Amino acid sequence: MDLLLLSMNPAAIPSFLDGCVGALERPLRLGYVSDAGIGMPFASAERAKIEAFGYSIIEIRARDMDVEKSDELLDSLDAIYVASGETFALLDALRSSGADQALAERVRAGLPYIGCSAGSIVAGPTVTPLELMDSREAAPDLQDDSGLQLIEQIIVPHADGQLPPYPPALIQQVLTTYGDRYPLLPLRDDQALLVSAEGAEIIDSF
Repeated sequence: MDLLLLSMNPAAIPSFLDGCVGALERPLRLGYVSDAGIGMPFASAERAKIEAFGYSIIEIRARDMDVEKSDELLDSLDAIYVASGETFALLDALRSSGADQALAERVRAGLPYIGCSAGSIVAGPTVTPLELMDSREAAPDLQDDSGLQLIEQIIVPHADGQLPPYPPALIQQVLTTYGDRYPLLPLRDDQALLVSAEGAEIIDSF
């Protein structure tokens, strides 16, 4: 599997995709899963940063994903980007349509996966510890916190405490409350977890 799990800054994306996909004679087709950030003020800025890399962006609303056509859609992509926002809303959107299983299967089969914040969190085994950072009220019908289980750790993004919604005291509360029960991996906003056949390592993304 090839995964790039960002806290926030997308600077590591081009080198990651160059390594996974290589040179193409056409713009790289990047599926953009936007459910987590719907209605949020930062969503358009995040997307603009990804579009600036020059990729062909294919909008995906996981909640509306047609499971019967999911194979055809995923086959048409060179990589997938799961955007930031509300973690529980994202997981609910993926699970309600069955997109979670389809996506996880394709990533395990070789489709490069890029997550940002919420998109990085759902790649792990569960999203439970992030209930201190994101709102369960965004997904009142969600019954199961299990993530895509692509990695063993649970990403704790924004761990440098620089974003106003996630001050250092809150990050520490997450680590203290859940650190003994879950394999938490804090990432600063200028870091990412790079996962490949060679293993996993934290890299710079600034």
